Amino acid sequence: MKFIKKMLTMLVFASAMVSAVTVFATEETSQSSNLPEIGVSPQQQRQISAKASLNRDAVCTKCHDENEVKPVLSIYQTKHGVKGDLRTPSCQSCHGDSDAHIKNADGKATRPAPDVLFGAKSSSYSSFARSPVDKQSAACMTCHSTALGKRNHWKGSQHESRNVPCASCHEVHAKQDKVLSKQTQPEVCFACHKEQRAQEHRISHHPIGEGKVVCSDCHNPHGSTGPKLLIKNNVNETCYTCHAEKRGPFLWEHGPVVDDCSNCHTPHGSVNTPLLKARVPFLCQECHSGDHGAQVNSGANLQEGGVTNVNGQAPLANAAARAQLAARACLNCHVLVHGSNHPAGAKFQR
Repeated sequence: MKFIKKMLTMLVFASAMVSAVTVFATEETSQSSNLPEIGVSPQQQRQISAKASLNRDAVCTKCHDENEVKPVLSIYQTKHGVKGDLRTPSCQSCHGDSDAHIKNADGKATRPAPDVLFGAKSSSYSSFARSPVDKQSAACMTCHSTALGKRNHWKGSQHESRNVPCASCHEVHAKQDKVLSKQTQPEVCFACHKEQRAQEHRISHHPIGEGKVVCSDCHNPHGSTGPKLLIKNNVNETCYTCHAEKRGPFLWEHGPVVDDCSNCHTPHGSVNTPLLKARVPFLCQECHSGDHGAQVNSGANLQEGGVTNVNGQAPLANAAARAQLAARACLNCHVLVHGSNHPAGAKFQR
C-alpha cells in the first residue's frame, strides 16, 4: 500500500515537472520570436524590413508608377514612405491585400476595385466607387488612433458623424499634405466652411491669411470634449491659450467675460474692431440699457431729433445727443472691461 502511494506521488510530481518545462519552453519561444536575430544589428534589421516592405509595394508599383494621373510614387517622399522606419506601412496595409484586383481572374479589361479606395467621391481619373467612409477611417485609425490623444474623440465627432473621410482633408500620397502646413491649411478647411472664409476677409480678423494662426490652433478636427471641436473644454479656455492676460482671476469680474468670450466677440472676423459683434456703445447697450439716465443710444438721439429711452421713443424734441454716443465713449472711461484688480475698479475704470 505504501509502495502504491509512493508511486502515485512520483507520477504526480513528474507530470507537474513536464507541464512546467512545456510552459517555460512556450514562453521562451514566444519571447525569442520578438527578439532580433543573433549577429544582426538594428541597422541590418531595418534594411531587411525595408526590403520586405518594398517587395510588397512592388506588386502595386509594377502598374501604378509615375505615369499615373494622380501621383503615387511621391508617397516615398512622405513619412508613410520612410522604409527605414519599422512602423512604415506598405500599400496593402492601407488598401488591403486586394487579391481580386491584382489577379484579375476573369481577365476583364477593367480590373475589380481594390479592397479599400480612399476619397470623398469618385474622381475623373478613376471609375471605381470609393469605399464606405467607415471602412476608410478604420484603415487610417489602425495606426493613427492614439497619437498623443488627439484622435481619442474621433468616434461620434462632428466630422465622423457626418461621414467625412480622412482623405477629404489629407493627401497621403502628396509630398506635402496641405492640411499640415500653416500656409495651406485654411484653404483645406474653407473648402467646406465657406462662411468662415468670408468672415476671415473682414477688416478685423485673426491673422489666418497671414499664416500666423491656423484653424487647428483653436479646433481639433478629429473630435474634442468641447463645443465646436474646440481644443479645450470651453470657449474661454481656448481663447486663454493665447490671450492669457484676460484669464484673471480679477478682483472685479465682468460677468459676460467670465461667462463666454463670444458674448462680445466673434472669432473668425468682424467689421468692428477688435472682433466685436457690434459697435460700441451699441454692443454695451445690449446689457447696460439703464445706465447714464436710462437714455438708449440710437440714431434718433441726434441733434434736432427725438429721444429714445428703454420704453420707446419719447416726444421730446430738440434733445441733445448723449455724450456717451460720441467716439465710442464707453471705452474712454471703462478701459478694463475684461476685469480690474484696482480696489476702486468696480466700474472697470481703472
